[in-house]
Formats: sequence, structure tokens, C-alpha cells
Amino acid sequence: MAMTAAFFSSNTNILSPSSQCHPPVLSLRSSSTLQFPITHQFRNTSSNTSTPAAPILTRISAATTTTADVNDSASISITTSWVEFAEKVSGEWDGFGADFTAEGQAVELPESVVPEAYREWEVKVFDWQTQCPTLATADNTDTPSLTYRSIKLLPTVGCEADAATIYSSEERHISARHGSAFAYAPTGCYVAVDSAVKSIELEHCLIDPNNKESRVRVIQVLDSELKLVRIKVFVEQWYGPFRNGDQLGGCAIRDSAFAATERLEASRVCGVWQGTSAVARFDASHNMIQQLDDERASKSIRDEGGLVLLPKQLWSSVKKREDNEITCCEVGWLLDEGRAITSKCIFSGKAQLKEIAIANETATQI
Repeated sequence: MAMTAAFFSSNTNILSPSSQCHPPVLSLRSSSTLQFPITHQFRNTSSNTSTPAAPILTRISAATTTTADVNDSASISITTSWVEFAEKVSGEWDGFGADFTAEGQAVELPESVVPEAYREWEVKVFDWQTQCPTLATADNTDTPSLTYRSIKLLPTVGCEADAATIYSSEERHISARHGSAFAYAPTGCYVAVDSAVKSIELEHCLIDPNNKESRVRVIQVLDSELKLVRIKVFVEQWYGPFRNGDQLGGCAIRDSAFAATERLEASRVCGVWQGTSAVARFDASHNMIQQLDDERASKSIRDEGGLVLLPKQLWSSVKKREDNEITCCEVGWLLDEGRAITSKCIFSGKAQLKEIAIANETATQI
């Protein structure tokens, strides 16, 4: 089977509301077509009591969009679990995103996109403000499909936040004809495997079990030998039904930039964890879209080997067994002390995907 796919800091100044001399207020936004800026009106998020509307499939298009859609003969019919998944995952997910090295160090935004005012104040900018309009539904053949865009907005200064310019927009479309693995849960969590010529991307989307409007997407970028190259992290909140990204949360966005904040401590992750996993197996199936429905007891023993600690109580791990027969790529989110949600992709020695699992875990010994 083919696999597919600022908060801010300063060298010399750490800026905060209590600073006596205030630099420009940082407002982060994301367009690779700067000649044609796209302006958005902000929506009112002061009272967000709506729930995701029943999705209607709409083709998303953008001049700078790239689409991954590989034809395949595999098929899957619509199920109640997919309908539940579609209700949870569809909508406007806004937040912040940042890139990290394989060692977990935050990567600065390109100097060319950082406003001159921040450079004058020696402010380092690590985070993009992001959008991820997402739509899951069934197409005209009654088979599941998922379409979403990862949009980065250019950083702006102060009142310039009234208008946002898209820096880049990358679209992805997943369906039964898509040639790579996709596993989903009715909770709205999913794992997508995407492979390019020289890299493999594992996208782990985890929703907070206690807050269905809060989620993280962690993308592990691997080379052809399943070695970790870099990590992309998106911290997002749900702002309303799907609108194809035509509105932004603006200054009322409930989250904040995170890349330069404190990283998770290893002592809170290492140890023995137990829980229940929902599993989808791909080594004996031709269906590329599968529900995580095979529940089983799970036990994990974690140490600091291969552990990459990230902000927002997140971690990443890529471990290869000594006999090189199995590689486990894991992402975890520490929700509370001794309680976490994790996502794993298990590969064979030939880099063939065997299974995907998402688990709710509790620490039994740390």
C-alpha cells in the first residue's frame, strides 16, 4: 500500500502588557499571492452557542491551493458513525499554527512576512494565525468525503488586524477514491496519512473529550525511512458552521499564540499508562477510509528516548523497535495531570502501515 499525505519572544525584549514602553500590538494573520490580497470581515464571536450545521458539500477553490486526490478503486458506504464524525469535524476552525524542528525547537516565521515594526523591536514571531474550514459529508455516490483548507494569514500590526491577507492556502480532499489511509472516530478525531515523493506526513487530529470546540492537529513529517524531520502544530477552536473560510474570528479569537510558551515536562509523560484504544487495521483491508471501532485495552510504557516535548501539553514520539520490524509514530495531548489522549500509527519494517489507534489513557505509574 502506498502511503500518502506570538505569543512572541525577543532576543532582548520579552513584551508583555506590563511593559512601560509598549511596542506595536502583535496580531497574527496568513497568502502566497500578495499581489491579490484577500480582505475578510470579522464575525462576532461574543455569543457562540450554535452547533455545527448539517454539512453541504461545496467545492473549495483558491488560486494558491494544492489538492491531494488520488484515484483508487476502494469504496466505503456512508454509516451512522460517519454522520456523527461529520457533525463534530465540520465547521470553521480558527487558531494558531507553528513549525518545530525534530528536536522540538520552534521555527521563526520568514523575515519577509514579519512587519518592520516587530523587527525594529527585535520581536521574534513564531506563530501564524490560521483558519481551517472543514467539511465532511457524502458525495453523490453516497460515500464519505472530507475537504479542508489549511490557511495561513500574514502577521499584522495593531488596527491593521481589521483586514487579513492570506499568505498560503493548502487544500486537501479525502474520499474513498483517495489512495491513502484515513481513520476517524465519531468524536471528530482522525488520523490521515499522506505521502509525497520524499516525505510522509501523519496528521493527528485530537479533540478534547471535555470540550468539543477545542482541538489540536499535530503533523509529523517523516522521511522515507520513517525518521522524524519536523513537526507542525495547529491549536484550534470551533467558531461556527462551515463558511468556506470567508470570515475570521479577528481580535475576538479565543486562543493565543503558543510556540514560544513553556514546553511539556518529560516527568509528566514518562511512566506506565493504561486505557482503551480504538483501532483501525490497514494491513488486511483495501478500504482506505476506516472507522476506529475495534476497542481494546492498551498499555504504554514511555521513557525519554525519542520523546519530543512541545508547548500546549503536547508531545511527539517516533520509535523503532530494536529488530527494526515495527515503527511506532505517536502524538499525545496531556489533558490533565495523569490523563491524556494519544494517537499512534504502526508501520512494518518495510514502511507499510499496519494500524492506527487513538486511546484515552490514564497514568498508573509515573
